[in-house]
Amino acid sequence: MVKKINEYYIYLRKSRKDRDAEMRGEGETLARHEKLLLEFASKQRLNVTRIYKEVVSGETISSRPEVKRLLHDIEDGHCAGVLVMEIERLARGDTKDQGIIAESFKYSNTKIITPMKTYDPNDEFDEEYFEFGLFMSRREYKTINRRIQRGRIASVQEGRFISSTAPYGYNKVKAPDGKGYTLEIDIERANVVRMIYKWYTIGLPDETGVRHPLGATAICRKLDLLHIKPMVNDTWSKASITDILKNPTYTGKIRWSYRKEVKKIVDGSIIKTRPDNHDDYILVDGMHEAIISDETFQAAQLMSSHNRKTPLKLNSRLQNPLSGLVRCGVCGCTMTRLAPTSRTPYAALKCSNRYCSNVSSPLYLVEKKLLSFLGEWLKDYSLDWKNCSALIPSDTELKVKEQAISSLNETLASLNEQLNKTYTFVEKGIYTTDVFLERNKALTAQITAAEKDLSLLRDEYNNALSVQQSQNEFIPKVRGIIDTYWGITDIQTRNEMLKEIIEKVAYRKDVPNTRGKRDNANFILDVYPKIPRKSPLS
Repeated sequence: MVKKINEYYIYLRKSRKDRDAEMRGEGETLARHEKLLLEFASKQRLNVTRIYKEVVSGETISSRPEVKRLLHDIEDGHCAGVLVMEIERLARGDTKDQGIIAESFKYSNTKIITPMKTYDPNDEFDEEYFEFGLFMSRREYKTINRRIQRGRIASVQEGRFISSTAPYGYNKVKAPDGKGYTLEIDIERANVVRMIYKWYTIGLPDETGVRHPLGATAICRKLDLLHIKPMVNDTWSKASITDILKNPTYTGKIRWSYRKEVKKIVDGSIIKTRPDNHDDYILVDGMHEAIISDETFQAAQLMSSHNRKTPLKLNSRLQNPLSGLVRCGVCGCTMTRLAPTSRTPYAALKCSNRYCSNVSSPLYLVEKKLLSFLGEWLKDYSLDWKNCSALIPSDTELKVKEQAISSLNETLASLNEQLNKTYTFVEKGIYTTDVFLERNKALTAQITAAEKDLSLLRDEYNNALSVQQSQNEFIPKVRGIIDTYWGITDIQTRNEMLKEIIEKVAYRKDVPNTRGKRDNANFILDVYPKIPRKSPLS
């Protein structure tokens, strides 16, 4: 691995204090910090090659994409140091996240550089100081967060609206006293909300005048037919209607902490969920006007409890062997399994988009045709390899290419070291400016040519490795799965077998089958096998 000398990165992130300063008109924080750190790097003659700008606010590493990218990029040892305004900008997460950051910098031998101090993670005293700084940062974060949460609860108890987006039927406006926000009725959308509750609780009359309540899906179709659009998408979803029917905000209430974030450890990873909290939440009178009455809201809750379906058992097994593999060839949505009914005594594969024109087919028929396609494709693929077996690289060829890459890496390391020395020689007066420029130009040209050769050599190696893997691993794997597939009765196992060799499948069918021709496979499958790809050699 080549260690590139004097390569530094900059990491920028806003704090809550910075956001408050921006509101006072002190300028955009990231731009200001970027300018300061670039000026500092220029004075210290640090070669900055990458800048990471964190635009999202997250407590953990998993919720901050730029810091994840930074930690990944310093792993290869190319980076000599990361410039930040303060070490607190790197992490305010829990002890685990702080440990990940500390270890990433320590084992990649990457320094943390601030305008006030440079921290070397491999220096015992700097390491302790760095860890202490992260600890104090976490403590400050938790103190600030507690204060914010207390302020939010106080605002909720006063009846103010503190969520970021107003529910459908309202607009978010400043409270009359100028402190915080409340809701103002959007007359046109409020009428839609009232209509939704009426359809759900009372229903629409049929030709005899008898009213029949509509379910959430039927309400979606009705609103779409009336060309009434939701807040974000073009069409309504069942989840949107359900949320409206369960939201007490429409009765003039403010609800808070109804869906608290719950963290659980699953297979060693933290999983975050927001389940409904029916016991421990705040429900108070809001400052805003109600759209529907309490009686209507309670009638909707009663109707919902009667219509609730029994949840699936936890030990239920997968029933669709093509789950997660087949996409609609018309709209791109996921194709899902439709269970057997009294009219169709077999499971079908249909597009999950209810407005899509793609026609469904029996699931067993799609599965059968997919395996038939794989068998034919494997014959052609194997024949192609057989006809060009002389092109399959041997282990010796690959070894020679590996050695050539290693040698070229060493050459690049030497050239970079020579380039670095030119700066030292010109500072000590050994080189004149003209000699320095001439030497620098020559070395840069050699480095560029060597890097180009290295890139071409890596491509050759990766292509050869891909060819060898196809012959030695991929073809036998596909053949084994095809030969044993129909002998497997467990649907979950079948699904996992297919996912090993198939990237995705696009399904399209324009004409329904006529009576008595159910097994006519008049659909098109575009199958994308998982052909081995290049695995880059560093």
